[in-house]
Amino acid sequence: MRHTTLFAFAVLALGFTACASADSDKKFVEKAAMGGMMEVELGRHATQFASSPAVRSFGERMVADHSRANAELAAIAKQQGLPVPTALDEKHRKEVSELTEKQGSDFDEAYLKMMVSDHKDVIDEFKAQAKAGKTQVDQFAAKTLPTIESHLAEAQSVKDGLDKHASL
Repeated sequence: MRHTTLFAFAVLALGFTACASADSDKKFVEKAAMGGMMEVELGRHATQFASSPAVRSFGERMVADHSRANAELAAIAKQQGLPVPTALDEKHRKEVSELTEKQGSDFDEAYLKMMVSDHKDVIDEFKAQAKAGKTQVDQFAAKTLPTIESHLAEAQSVKDGLDKHASL
């Protein structure tokens, strides 16, 4: 009887861990996909409407890197049976709309400020997801983290350059 009870607890614990992992993966996929889509949309806007060549170049990198990462994440999610959003939700549409209403250097400054802030938050989320290292989603987070960290460094560098130029 005691062995049966211990076995039952072990099975329940494994099931709970698998459910918690699947729930964590589902939330991560939804959030990462939503953020990635927004990065692509804002990057496209930056390539066309930024006043600074450095901001346009950064926007091009965001489009290329996030498009690639979005496709990889979608493929992993599909394999795992996890839903992937295909359009921005209301919150993200509003953020895109507010930012894309700005023009010239006002857009450049607001875009880079958002990119620095968002990438800081995303790095924390990717580190937390990668920590478990158990699922393909965890592995995706770990693999993608260095790229996101380089995005933050580049966004900060471009922002600092604009700030320095504006103060002259």
